[in-house]
Amino acid sequence: MLALLHTSPVHVPVFDALAAADHPGLGLRHLVHEELLVGARAAGPGAVADRVGAVLAGAVAAGASAVLCTCSTLGAVAESAAPALGVPVLRIDRPMAGAAASAGRVAVVATVASTLGPTAALIREEAAGRDVAVRTVLVEGAWALFEAGDRDGYLDAVAAAADDVTGADVIVLAQVSAADAAERVTTVLPVLVAPRSGLAAAVAATVAAGERTG
Repeated sequence: MLALLHTSPVHVPVFDALAAADHPGLGLRHLVHEELLVGARAAGPGAVADRVGAVLAGAVAAGASAVLCTCSTLGAVAESAAPALGVPVLRIDRPMAGAAASAGRVAVVATVASTLGPTAALIREEAAGRDVAVRTVLVEGAWALFEAGDRDGYLDAVAAAADDVTGADVIVLAQVSAADAAERVTTVLPVLVAPRSGLAAAVAATVAAGERTG
């Protein structure tokens, strides 16, 4: 079983649909903890590391053979829990970051400031010493639209910010919540999103874990 840690319930149907389309028969267990993102935005991801670890430990105790964190803000904290848990713990945005790292100039677009640093750091990590320039764009006011349930307004704001990007070779939409904005952009620049590639990596890890223990 693959467990998914979310910080918003809106992500549950997104990943159920992706799993049904790309990985039929895959068993998912969704863990929704909105308070973790609240805490991370207020005091930094490290402030909620123990709580993230406890949630992931509970998932493993319940039978998860791998865990996928779908929150970009908490990705590094979640990954760091893997050695203690003894199962693969993946962050949704690592495959996307790896693809972005092959570009020379990357623009990271996000709607909460707490996501920008972790995503930029991950891209630089994936670059593994290659020359990559990463700059960040915060879409002011967009998160309030998300919290108010204005999905169209939220996605339009993200798309508009992406369309305004210049001087980049690729644009990264850093959050799962913003991924559908890629369908609304008019920019000619490549726009990368995380859900499909991140889920595929987690499925591969789940299968590999099952083979090791089977």
